[in-house]
Amino acid sequence: MRKPFALLLTALLLPLALLWPAGSSYAADNGSWSVFPVSSEVSQRPYFYVTADPGTTIKDKIVVANKTGRPLTFRLYAADAYNTARDGGFAVRTVKEKQRGVGAWAKPAKGRVTVPARGSVTVPFTLRVPERAEPGDHPGALVALDERIDTGDGSLGVGVQRAVGARVYLRVSGPTVPALAVEKVRVRHTQPLVPGLGDSTAKVSYTLHNTGNVTLNPRVELKAEGLFGRTLLSRDLKKIPSELLPGQSVRLTEPWHGAPQLDWGDVTLTASAQDTRESASVSFFALPWLVAAVVGVGLVVGGVVFRVRRRRALP
Repeated sequence: MRKPFALLLTALLLPLALLWPAGSSYAADNGSWSVFPVSSEVSQRPYFYVTADPGTTIKDKIVVANKTGRPLTFRLYAADAYNTARDGGFAVRTVKEKQRGVGAWAKPAKGRVTVPARGSVTVPFTLRVPERAEPGDHPGALVALDERIDTGDGSLGVGVQRAVGARVYLRVSGPTVPALAVEKVRVRHTQPLVPGLGDSTAKVSYTLHNTGNVTLNPRVELKAEGLFGRTLLSRDLKKIPSELLPGQSVRLTEPWHGAPQLDWGDVTLTASAQDTRESASVSFFALPWLVAAVVGVGLVVGGVVFRVRRRRALP
């Protein structure tokens, strides 16, 4: 099972947490050390951007810089990337998980490296693209993992194991297929007991799925229509992944404040990205609890009266 690089691991004596820090524009950095591509004479590179044919071997170098006042030793490894289920953020597999793309194809020249205080070490690595590699994007990272466990104050019995990685954006030559799907749209209402006394809200949930072979920067529009086609809501959603990686799906929710208390209509989500656009809809029926109870009681009473009258009418 995939795990984000921000997770709790179960250990015999001490739970661990592997944390994936956010990087700056030119280096992945957690304040203590950073990892980035070696600079060229022309400019710095924010990440590794590689386009290669199947069967190609690529050689490059990674820099690990120590910002602390003491030497640090790191485990170096390559990892596949994926989107976290929680918010669609960029994450990589842990060193113990099975790697299938960049994580299996890239190999640093050294598996461990000690970086002096306030110093840096440059490590070559080789990326061998298999002959049968599928065309499209294969994102990953080269990771420097501090295998020590920082227990902090120990009040919660949780240790922290930190890692920093330089992203690798590999595109294998061949046909590119951008494709996006919106799946499993649901609407859940929260209604006041008495109509007009309290707010009515709803939560729209859906799965955004990259069904193609290239990384997408999706946009999602939410539209709700009531009876007779009245527009109740129309907005572009903000809480979506900036990079939806190939084959990845993310479950997302969007609050709808001021949802109708009494209405019947449809909610439509439209996702678009490079050369792809897909929509999915679901119907909703908004009915306050008190009204629903009255209607329910009325139906029951009506049914009883109908049966009594029917029996009396029978010979």
